[in-house]
Amino acid sequence: MTKVPNLDYNKVINALQRDGWVVVRQKGSHIRIQKHILNEVHKVTIPAHRPIKRSTLSYILKQVCLSVDRFLELV
Repeated sequence: MTKVPNLDYNKVINALQRDGWVVVRQKGSHIRIQKHILNEVHKVTIPAHRPIKRSTLSYILKQVCLSVDRFLELV
């Protein structure tokens, strides 16, 4: 199993945009992204941290249903 990397928030957002996520808004140090999946809108909040902690990024990947390997392909 591949380890979750330490990445800046802008690299994480760019990778998720390649997967179809759209930045909706930013309020302070939090960026809101969303994606339409079937008839639902999934929303996830990404902290604008440099770098994002591994545990936080792991939780984000779980929310967006991406494996670490697939995420690293998108980065």
